[in-house]
This record gives sequence, structure tokens and C-alpha cells, in this order.
Amino acid sequence: MAEISEEDRRILEYLRDSVARGQSYFRSKNIAEHLELTSKQVGARLPKLAEESDDVEIEKWGRARSTTWRVTKS
Repeated sequence: MAEISEEDRRILEYLRDSVARGQSYFRSKNIAEHLELTSKQVGARLPKLAEESDDVEIEKWGRARSTTWRVTKS
């Protein structure tokens, strides 16, 4: 993976830990609350991280009031 920002690293770390505990569906706002970021900051980064991450797969899963992301181990 190329050089990533501190925020990107924190998001990936959070997703890795959560997937290891059995979670697989996330909303940007929930990730943002845990990491003290905004949901827009998280939502804008997830598509890029989906392309660059080697150890987790990030997939846009559904959109109701907000986008749901499906995350699995690669």
C-alpha cells in the first residue's frame, strides 16, 4: 500500500480490529464517532481505502439514510 495519511491509518486500524471481533457492516458516522472524525471525512476516504487496502475488503453495500459499508478480511 502506498503512503497513507494518519486518518486513513486510523480508519483501517479500526476496521481491522472490528472485523477481527466479528463485525462486518459499518456506517461512516459510526466509524467517525469512534475516531473523532466527521462522517464526511470517513465516507470520502473509504472508496480510496477500498482500492489500496491489502488486508481488508471494503465494499459499498447499501444506501438508505446513509451508506453502509461491508468490510471483510482479504
